[in-house]
Amino acid sequence: MESTLVNWEALDSLVISFAKSEHLIEDSSALSSPSSPSSSSSYQYRLLIRQIRRSIEAGDVDSAIYLLREHVPVVLDDHRILFRLQKQKFIELLRRGTERDRDAAIQCLRLALAPCALDAYPEAYEEFKHVLLALIFDKDDQSSPVANEWSERRRFDLAGFLSSILRVQLQAYDPIFLLTLRYLISIHKVFCRDQGISSPITDLTERLLFEERDPPAIPRESLLEAPPFDEVDIQALVHAVELTRQGAVDSLRFAKGDLFQAFQNELCRTTLDFSVLDELVHEYCIYRGIAASATMSSSADPASTSSRDCISPISDGEASINNVGSDGVHEVNIDHASIRENGSDMHCSSERTTNCEDCSTSTASHLQSCSRRLRRSRYDASWERRRKRWRGRVDPPELSYDISSTDKSNQNATPSALDASGHKCKEEKVFRNLSSFHNSSIIVVRKCEIVLEMKELASKGMVAEVVEEVNAMDPEFFTLNPMLLFQLKQVEFFELVNSGNIQLALKVACTHLGPLALSNQDLVKPLKETLVILLKPNEEALRKGIPLSALANNLQVAMGRRLGIEEPQLMKIMRATLHTHNEWFKLQMGKDRFEEFLKIDRLKEVNAHFKGDIMTEVHADISVRGFSQSTSSSSNKLSEDNNSPSQASSNESLYDENAIIKIMEFLALPRAEAIHLLIQHNGNAETAIQQMFS
Repeated sequence: MESTLVNWEALDSLVISFAKSEHLIEDSSALSSPSSPSSSSSYQYRLLIRQIRRSIEAGDVDSAIYLLREHVPVVLDDHRILFRLQKQKFIELLRRGTERDRDAAIQCLRLALAPCALDAYPEAYEEFKHVLLALIFDKDDQSSPVANEWSERRRFDLAGFLSSILRVQLQAYDPIFLLTLRYLISIHKVFCRDQGISSPITDLTERLLFEERDPPAIPRESLLEAPPFDEVDIQALVHAVELTRQGAVDSLRFAKGDLFQAFQNELCRTTLDFSVLDELVHEYCIYRGIAASATMSSSADPASTSSRDCISPISDGEASINNVGSDGVHEVNIDHASIRENGSDMHCSSERTTNCEDCSTSTASHLQSCSRRLRRSRYDASWERRRKRWRGRVDPPELSYDISSTDKSNQNATPSALDASGHKCKEEKVFRNLSSFHNSSIIVVRKCEIVLEMKELASKGMVAEVVEEVNAMDPEFFTLNPMLLFQLKQVEFFELVNSGNIQLALKVACTHLGPLALSNQDLVKPLKETLVILLKPNEEALRKGIPLSALANNLQVAMGRRLGIEEPQLMKIMRATLHTHNEWFKLQMGKDRFEEFLKIDRLKEVNAHFKGDIMTEVHADISVRGFSQSTSSSSNKLSEDNNSPSQASSNESLYDENAIIKIMEFLALPRAEAIHLLIQHNGNAETAIQQMFS
């Protein structure tokens, strides 16, 4: 069973959109065409929410209230929220322990907390009387009746709850990429847990995604008597984000019946470690050529390159090229230990070996020659425009208090720019640190540049240049990767046929394609399909036959492995999670209602020509490939135990969705078991339910 194929161009699009929306990369095109006001506002509002959250988590409730009053005063009009804030403020004043703060706490009781408790919600006054006990019980007394009120956990619960409210109020949702990542990882975890399978990406997902969720936002009292919602929507939400039925109903009430907004709200309750996330995205952007590394950025413009940045690979103390013999073979010595540190562009292991022993398979003289050619090509304007400058996440220590609130009726304030001087200072510090690291691993960066250049040439169909350059660097590369050479020569063959040069096309087939097929039986069938094109050379058919982007991706992975450059961790996550997403919905015998909304369908759109391509399986990470095989066999076994999956799938379309949902709800069964029960009772839900209770 092959591992799931991924449309990396679709992932590129999601990642770029995310990086731009979070201001992680600098886009030169944005200077001439600035981002839309709504996009800028959303970013500023997300910063505002983070600042309010940090204030509450630090116990600074006054700052949070100030920011709310300045920018989102409508939130404080809800006395349920105001009461919780004032109660936490009272506790924080007592926690400080000074006489002055104790007096301030009593003033808070009299002037703010007591009046608010009268009309916040029915239980508020009882909670008010209970919290008064904090005046006589010490914060360190774990046996006191107000130990929970003293707990710092209350800060995080309140901060999360308020974030959920503000996200909806300001329409400051996370970019689609983050929602998709959360969703795929959550399904991956559930699938592995239910099937008893060990995940190959557990370490990554545990560091990236926190287990605890923010508390849900509570609907206003006016929404408590909302009309009943479609049970199909309720069950979709229950199973998509692991809610109780009542939790799904409350979520739909808060979203005023909008299923997709409720789904969005629930996904955003799961918090991410942004430092880990940014490392994954940075690594992916460098690998895919979306962003230039610090070393490449600093040397891209000859006029701006300082002597500090112009480090010769021969004189560099940590990345040197040494002659090891009279035969002219060189060895590339790299300080691999530093490459594993935070902020690295690539993972490169000195211990890891490939079929060609290690990273030094190509001679250093070839590497230098390619580097010189790449430095010349680096000034290609179109190539440079596509590669953004990575700036990193530069969250200010405090949000400026000059965000104007001109439209008080809608509470859609127009965010102003952050403090420019402080922002710039911190940004320069980030780039100094990045430059320091990249200068110590310049050889690795150059290897990445070479691979990206080959990928760029392949994506343009410049086959002759690719083959020539790769053979010059590593004469054994295509011997070890015959499928890649076959596919490259296929492109050349198709282009010649398309241009009407049949004789040269046949020469390519005789010289390259035929011998490759003779030495590899897996290539005989593709060779026959290739030669059929001679019968009807059609430009559309030719272009459809060979997806250059997929071929370029395969070339990049193979060359990267050959040079000791591992795939980014994000690619491993996407392979594993998309695979379990497929397997999960096979077991559920239904289609994911949120697949299109989260662009998951685009991530799976891979040209049919490559769906049987053994290259993808060969290049997939070994642990992920083994995991794919184990999950597939596990799900297939379960399907066999419940009759044929194809039969169940075909029968499913015969039954009304409400019948399936009715059995799921009444009998608390998973979707697949509900469908099988319907099959046994000829689609009659009532009969199936009665039979279970009889």
